Amino acid sequence: MTRPDEHGPEGLAADLPYLARRRLLVTGLAMGGMALSLWAARGRAQTATGTSADGSTCVALPAETPGPFPADGTNVREGQMVNILTEAGVIREDIRTSIGGLLPVAEGVPVRLEMTLQDIRRACAPLAGHAVYLWQCDAAGVYSIYGAADRNYLRGVAISDASGRVRFTTVLPGCYPGRWPHLHFEVFTSAEAAVNGRQALLTSQFAFPEAPCAATYAADPRYAASVEPFEGVSLRRDGIFRGSSEAELAAQVLAMTGSPGAGYRASAVVGLLA
Repeated sequence: MTRPDEHGPEGLAADLPYLARRRLLVTGLAMGGMALSLWAARGRAQTATGTSADGSTCVALPAETPGPFPADGTNVREGQMVNILTEAGVIREDIRTSIGGLLPVAEGVPVRLEMTLQDIRRACAPLAGHAVYLWQCDAAGVYSIYGAADRNYLRGVAISDASGRVRFTTVLPGCYPGRWPHLHFEVFTSAEAAVNGRQALLTSQFAFPEAPCAATYAADPRYAASVEPFEGVSLRRDGIFRGSSEAELAAQVLAMTGSPGAGYRASAVVGLLA
């Protein structure tokens, strides 16, 4: 099995080439919506926002790299293309178990995550019937399939309800060198469209807030390997999130409540230029 600490440097190196493309993509999408509010920060891509009926603001999340471990049919690794989106059982709420006859279950502090999809172009209206594919590393910092061929946990698809909400039960991810604790996701127009990552409306990432990560890594021995990498990175120095504007970064950090002993609840809004 690949050691957890081998994933960080490789993942970061593979992420960086996507950043220029990501900034061009966000700028191009933002310029397409004349009714959207746009502002520019020096050295950053433009940020698109919408205003809902109650006066609240929704922010279009920036596109981010899928990294080297998406398992969505978009990359070849060690001569093999992997696409878990074609596996029976991939549409599920609890992604801690493996599917397709594989048995391992992800250990770690549970996180109940709720994501709300909103249409920036239509006054932050909820987007129903959309598919969200989520993947992340485990408590040891390992991505299933790539770092451990006998498991495919912490990967799954959920379909948004009438309120635009999707829900997952997962675990708090570990921290590996070079990256802030995060999760990856892709949004598709429907379950039928989610056959591979090439049809995604948006590929992006969410960051976990500092306090829950620090508390969990210090209290739970399953996260022992995360303590040192976490001390050596910050959200603003992260090679991916540092490219976001202040408004984008605020939208990319999950809101969380809970504790290492009781588990956590997390929520986020996914603003889309649908």
